[in-house]
Formats: sequence, C-alpha cells, structure tokens
Amino acid sequence: MKESWSSMDTLETNFRPLVVIELAKGTKEETIEWFTKRIVDKKANGGAQLLIKPLVTENGDENTYLVGASHLRLLLGAENVGLVKECNDNSMRAFTYSSRKTFKDFADDNQNFLTMSECQYIIKHELENLRAKDEKMIPGYPQAKLYPGKSIVRRLLTNGILVQIFPLHDREELKKLRHTWYGQVKIGYQPLDEIRCYFGETIALYFGFLEYFTFALIPMAVIGIPYYVFAWEDYDKYVMFATFNLLWSTVILEVWKRICAVMTYRWGTLLMKRQFEEPRPGFHGVLGINPVTGREEPVYSSIKRQLRIYLVSVPFVCLCLYFSLYVMMIYFDLEQWALDYHEENKSNFSSLMLYVPSIIYAVVIEIMNRIYRYAAEFLTSWENHRLESSYQNHLILKVLVFNFLNCFASLFYIAFVLFDMKLLRQSLATLLITSQILNQFAESLLPYWLQKRHMKKMKERMHSLKMDTDLSLVEQVNSEKEMGTYFGTFDDYLELFLQFGYVSLFSCVYPLAAVFAVLNNITEIYSDALKMCRVYKRPFAEPTANIGVWQLAFETMSVISVVTNCILIGMSPQVNALFPDSKMDLILTVALVEHLLLAIKFVMAFVIPDKPRDIQIKLAKLEFESLEALKQQQMKLAAESLKE
Repeated sequence: MKESWSSMDTLETNFRPLVVIELAKGTKEETIEWFTKRIVDKKANGGAQLLIKPLVTENGDENTYLVGASHLRLLLGAENVGLVKECNDNSMRAFTYSSRKTFKDFADDNQNFLTMSECQYIIKHELENLRAKDEKMIPGYPQAKLYPGKSIVRRLLTNGILVQIFPLHDREELKKLRHTWYGQVKIGYQPLDEIRCYFGETIALYFGFLEYFTFALIPMAVIGIPYYVFAWEDYDKYVMFATFNLLWSTVILEVWKRICAVMTYRWGTLLMKRQFEEPRPGFHGVLGINPVTGREEPVYSSIKRQLRIYLVSVPFVCLCLYFSLYVMMIYFDLEQWALDYHEENKSNFSSLMLYVPSIIYAVVIEIMNRIYRYAAEFLTSWENHRLESSYQNHLILKVLVFNFLNCFASLFYIAFVLFDMKLLRQSLATLLITSQILNQFAESLLPYWLQKRHMKKMKERMHSLKMDTDLSLVEQVNSEKEMGTYFGTFDDYLELFLQFGYVSLFSCVYPLAAVFAVLNNITEIYSDALKMCRVYKRPFAEPTANIGVWQLAFETMSVISVVTNCILIGMSPQVNALFPDSKMDLILTVALVEHLLLAIKFVMAFVIPDKPRDIQIKLAKLEFESLEALKQQQMKLAAESLKE
C-alpha cells in the first residue's frame, strides 16, 4: 500500500531536533501561531507536516524554535527531493518509498538510513516550499504582502521577521569527525565520505578538490626545487619545465573531472535531477504570471536589468580596474624609491627595504579585493537577477575579472613592459607568500580566536545564571546562534584559483611557487577543517555533481598560462640568440609553439573522457532501465484503456 501524505502520523514521542528557526524579538503572537500552524499542518492542507517545539531560554523568550520530523515523513521527503541511495545490488537509484526494501541498509527501525545532513536538507526543502494559499499578507504585518504560490519563508526573511534558519550540530558525530579529520597530524587522505555525510556534497567536493590539487602540485614542487637551485639564470633549461607545467595544468584538470564523477556517483548526486529553480529571495518586481509554472510571482523586465548591467555595473567595474592599475603604478614608484635607497646606502637594512614595497602592495591588494567583493555583491543584488544561479554567475564574473587584474597586472607589467626578470621573481614570491599568510589569518585564525573569546564569555554568563553548561540543548542552540554564518565555498575556490595563477602563469621564472603552494595547502586543509567544525554554524547540505563554474575558470587560467609562458621563453636571451637577424622569425616561432601547445591541450581535453568507462556504463544502464519502465507503464495504460 502506498503511503500518502494525508495519512501520515506526525506525532512522534522521540522528538529529534534537526533545524533551528529564530524569529525576530517582539514577533507578534498571531504571526508565530500562523507560521507554526503552517509548519505542522498536513501536506494536503498546504502545510509542511513537520514537528516543531519552542525553545525556552533562561530569559523566558520563545523566539527560537526547534524543527524535526517523523521517520516516515523524512523517507517520503527523501523521495520528494530526489535523493539517490545505494541499492542491494550495489547500483545507485533514486529513492522511492514504495521500493524502500530494495535499498541497502534500509530497515523500518533504522533511523540512520538517512544521514543527519540529508534529514536537515529535506526539512529545509519543505520549509522553503511552504507557499501562500489565499493569504494576502503575513498575519500581523500588513506591509509583508503575499500572493498565491509565494514562498512564506522567503517573505519572512526579506521582511526581517525570520532572523535565520540553520541546522544543528551533532556533537558526538562532530567530535568523531574532528578527531579523524584534523585531530591528529598525519600524512594521508581526508575522510571525504565522512565529511560528505556531515556537511554535504558541496563542501566535501571542495575539500576533495583542495586535497587533489595539493597532491597534483607535488610533482611541480619536486621538479621546481632543483631547477631553482641549479638553473637560476639559465632560461633555456626552463623550456622543459614550462612545457611540463603546461601539459600538467591540462592533465590535472581533466583527471579531476574523472575523480569528481567517481565521487559524486558514489554519493548519488551525479544522478540527481536538477530541481526547478525558484526566484531568489531578493528578487522583486511587478506581480505577474510565470509562463512556465502558471503561478503568480514578481516579474522584472530583462531590458531594465540589461540597462543596469551595461550602464552602471560595467562602468563601475571598469572604474575599479582603472583604480587598481593606478595603485599598481604607485607600487612601481615605491619600488624605484627602494632601489634608489639601496643604491645609495648598500646596507643590510637597505636590502630588506627592497621587499617592503611588494609586501605593502600585497596587503593593499588583499584589502582592495575584499572591499571590491562587497561592492560586487551590492551591484549584483541591485541588478535584480531572478535566479540564484544567474546571480552567482554574474557575481563570480565580476569578482574574477577584478581579482585577476588586481593580483596579476603588476606581474604582467614587470614581465612584458619592464622586462625585469629579477623583479618579477621577487614580486611573484612576495605576493604569493604574503597573500597566503593574510588569507590564513583572516579566514581561519582570527575567526577562531573571536569564536573562542565569545564562547568563554557565554560560559561565564551561563555559569553565573547557575545553569547546566555541559551538554544542555539550550546552551548548544544559543552558542550556535551566535556563530558566524558560512557563506559557501566561493572564497575558498577563489583563493585556489589565484594560487593556480601564481603557480602556472610564470612558472619558468619562479619554479618555487609550487613548493609554497603545497605548504600553504597542507595548512589550509587543517585551518579550513577547523573553521568548519569550530568557527561557523553548520551549513545546510547542498547536493552537487561538480565544482561548477570554477572548472571553467581553472581551464581558462591554464590557457592563459600557455600564452604567458611561451612569451617568457621567447624573451629569454638564449632563445633570442637563435634568431639574431630577424625578430619576426622569433615572433612567428613563438606563436607557432604557443598554438601547438594549445592544440595539444585541447586534444588531451578531448581524448581524456570526463567520466570513467564503468561510470558511463552504469549511467547508460540506468537510463535504459528508466526508458524500459516508462515503456512498460505506457503499455499497461494502453492495455487498460482497450479493456474499457
């Protein structure tokens, strides 16, 4: 018998809190009563059919609520969101409640069939799909307008009635994960499957890519050390190193696609169907009809959006790029001043002063990148993109363009305008090392220190109130409410992208770049693990099948590195000596080699399949079975209609 939403029993004696909802202080009683009723109402009545309980704090406030769900409700929710699980025959299939017995480790009394992060993802999905029926406004707030089909949670968030929704940590599981992940210093692989079970696929994929990229850098680092030590000024020896670098950058990105496919197939996200995208929370416009869904929702003219992009955003980005170049020229003035000072004094202090302009410039670059990031977020939000994916793509494009120019413009200027290879090495080394130190401090050490300081104050306050501070749920919720919010993997991928640029763009000038990148990434794995487990709230799991637009960004950087390295090799004295009479022959030869290397890159990208053969067969088999099942269903319906 198929279980229906309406026949589900939402009463469950063992309430397991999974998600925290925090409402604004002073939220009206009628609003709270209406919202909580919609959460517990049956699906047939437009509710989410979840469990909810208020959390009474030491002050008696009831603006925080704990949300859970019955085991049956979660199983039906897993089918609704399209979770893919492993079957008894070791294949991966979309979970359905009717065929639940065919899935591995399933039992009616097994509460751990779904991971905690999957349960929290299901609850988030159900809360976000709570939609207005015939309400015209949020009860108690006439200014918070509603219309049929509008997401209630998104309206509450945009009006400031709902402060935040976040998933709770599982203290015991987190303790185990911390121990296996970063609790002991060891050389080995990260527990990616455990990370995925606890934090979800998006974060696990980031750490998988970080680990893979670190291991992929080791050959470059091993080869780079002897090149740096024994061939400092010998450019013709760098030709082989640069060629290896160019082929390496292509191979590692293609191999990553295959490793990513294997992991996401094992996790089930490679097979998940893409969900229909709803309008993002910040999207606004005149109420109209969506031609796809037929529902009422805000409609905004694409012409107005394009005008905002091309008449405001693009000029602003160009102005920021100009300002970045202006700051770069100030840096070169400082470099000249430091050089003149050293020429006059010839002391140890003056030798150290040669590095000061680069260090100052590296700090300024980091500050400008962070300030621009806020401006880019504001502009992209103001452009009023309907979908979150469109918003993210425009934001990433803005940030990548500025960061690329801001970080690498000075290196290009030194290499191709000043032709100063010694200064290029010095600037590259200083920018790389300084940016790594600043990122480690700003992203992990400082937030961790602030969090520890806050937790100490909270424990003192709880102790003064004579409350049990060991493992009380109240203390856990209150401490997690005050934690910082993890806004996703954007900044982490951006840091790796810039690091990849430092390593690949000017490899033949500074072979030690890969060595410093490896050392940084080893500490990055531990510091990022620390901030995920100790500094930030637990983020909701987000199923994903790949690293998205970042794959294209890394591939673009590898193409640019071909051009830069070929030009640098063509500028070397040894190569110039081969063409003493004709510079045109030199230019044509460099262009020919560059085109040849690009052709090799694209051929390799085409020849190396994105998915291993066994994964391709499994996917084809599943597609065939789905088509056969659909055909059988159509034949059955046709036979029944003929009988009538």
